[in-house]
Amino acid sequence: MANAKPSIKSRALKWLLLLAAAGIAFALYSFRAPIGGYAEVGSSYAARVACSCRFVAGRSLEDCEKDKLGGMELVTLSDDAEAQSVTARFPLIASHTATYREGYGCVLDKWEG
Repeated sequence: MANAKPSIKSRALKWLLLLAAAGIAFALYSFRAPIGGYAEVGSSYAARVACSCRFVAGRSLEDCEKDKLGGMELVTLSDDAEAQSVTARFPLIASHTATYREGYGCVLDKWEG
């Protein structure tokens, strides 16, 4: 049988795979920008709050880790005691630093980008 018609199951499977591929492509396109935005905002917020915790309140950086909001598990903190600054990083996407300034408290360093 050279002209055998594809079965209903094989046609349904092809349509299902096509719809799944379209759904994945749509999701990647739709969520690309928000993830970068959340990473930028989250890392800058974490840097400023952790800097205040560390250099205004005088707590350890490990204790300041407890102040991160839910959903910020990927944000890592590091401090520079000499420069009185804290840097927060969201892997591969964003990194921001806040520095303690007398009379102003902790302020974010100038954003580039």
